Amino acid sequence: MTTAERYEVDITIIGAGPTGLFAAYYAGFRELSIAVVDSLPEAGGQVTAMYPEKQIFDVAGFPSIKGRDLVGQLVDQADQYKPKYLLGRMARSLTEVPDGLEIGLADGSVVHTGAVLITAGMGEFTPRPLPTGNEWLGRGLVHFVKSLEVYRDQDVLVVGGGDSAFDWALNLHPIARSITLVHRRAKFRAMEGTVRAVRELGVPIITDAEVAELRADDAGVLSAAVIDQKKEGGQLELPVQAVIAALGFTADLGPIEGWELELEKRAITVDTRMRTARQRVYAAGDVATYPGKVKLIATGFGEAATAVNNIAVDLNPDAHLFPGHSSDAG
Repeated sequence: MTTAERYEVDITIIGAGPTGLFAAYYAGFRELSIAVVDSLPEAGGQVTAMYPEKQIFDVAGFPSIKGRDLVGQLVDQADQYKPKYLLGRMARSLTEVPDGLEIGLADGSVVHTGAVLITAGMGEFTPRPLPTGNEWLGRGLVHFVKSLEVYRDQDVLVVGGGDSAFDWALNLHPIARSITLVHRRAKFRAMEGTVRAVRELGVPIITDAEVAELRADDAGVLSAAVIDQKKEGGQLELPVQAVIAALGFTADLGPIEGWELELEKRAITVDTRMRTARQRVYAAGDVATYPGKVKLIATGFGEAATAVNNIAVDLNPDAHLFPGHSSDAG
């Protein structure tokens, strides 16, 4: 059980995903003391929780990098400045005090801070469940793949029609004994190129179908999935030892929605300095919105640097907005 404590820092970053981790590095570069708060128990945010094994192709300087490796590099980069990680603790309240802001955490701890940078991504996310068989969750049924190697030589059923479903089919094809993809519609939300790549591998794709039942063998281990074929009629039984339900998720900002910020479709409205409607409260990454916003990790990195540099001036009006190039530092 975590003991309630009090922390004093210059900047508190709420959200330990890629944008938050880069902001922690940049805050250290600006000689600010840092706390990083996240309700998840590990750094990396949605990348760590949802696709640590996936390759990411649109981060500058990396033709391709695995999600967990990107997070590892960002943690190493931020750790130069020794940020205080307050992980597994949800930020519940934000209060203005005479000499700054105070953030109340779910465990009763309080962070006294000069400024807040919200980098909470999509906020809290809950996977959409299968219509049936959810009693198998953690016993053969998962929503997110933590390790590809777990599925070596297994018969794997992937359920869904979005990018995640097709990405898992593509990544697991050389590892699993067999891959079958089931989707309840005939059309897919995934990128056409990914769908084409999966088809070219010969992965069976069953459309207009849903999982009707997951069955166990005599030892009580997951062994089969029964598929309702809505268009063709009848049922199909497939041998499976693993099911990946990639059906998307619901998300909300949780307590942050009550912090008197201007919201637009569950995102926080910011100006060109990444300032929100509240004094010394900033936002960056997927949680922030403005006209023309493009939600990419690369965008979040730039927004993090913009926010931190403006926070530095906000905390010390004598500071320069532009800190100089990092390559000039000793």
